[in-house]
Amino acid sequence: MDVPIFFLDAFSSADILTLNEETSKHVVQVLRMKAKERLQLTDGGGNLLTAEIIDEHKKKCTVKIIERKVVAQKLQKVCVGVSLLKNASRFEWLLEKVTEIGATEIIPLLCERTEKQHFRYERMRQIVISAMMQSKQVWLPILQQPTLLSRVIPTSDYELKLIAHCEEEMKATITDFRKQESVQILIGPEGDFTKDEISSALDNGFKPVTLGETRLRTETAGVVSATVLCI
Repeated sequence: MDVPIFFLDAFSSADILTLNEETSKHVVQVLRMKAKERLQLTDGGGNLLTAEIIDEHKKKCTVKIIERKVVAQKLQKVCVGVSLLKNASRFEWLLEKVTEIGATEIIPLLCERTEKQHFRYERMRQIVISAMMQSKQVWLPILQQPTLLSRVIPTSDYELKLIAHCEEEMKATITDFRKQESVQILIGPEGDFTKDEISSALDNGFKPVTLGETRLRTETAGVVSATVLCI
């Protein structure tokens, strides 16, 4: 039987834990789990607990810790920097998918052509947490606050830096860079990066890449990039 996994902000050394109301409700009312059934808990930092339910209270479910272990973080670091979108639901979909695929850092970019929007950080972080749990991972990707592209470009410390844009010039294919250990890719807004932004990236060591023969939506480009670089 598949053991469900849940998120805890912080672990304690106690052998008996009381889950918060939201998690308790999901365990008891949604999944209808009973006493003696097992579940797993992670803090998104590699810690993984296996626990057994001892009190199936719908608001204060109590569990006993059966096993504790630390899962090593994978060596591969993949950062997807992608422009915010006018349609917030499309950006939320992007966050969910690149987390499931295995990106280790996500940077919402503010570019010259980015449509302004209110970024609800806690909601976006919860989407990332849910995607981490759904995909059975125990390392939570770093979700940055929206950041100006002009700040990201000169401060990147990734070994390989890529920028996907639509300008006509010689570009490598992203598939040439599969499974790099430390890679960052930048994806522009719906109107693409400006010429000045592209020039700045190239001057700072970013390599121009193409994602294929068709022009992709921003969120699609982000998912394609994560898939090629992570899997």
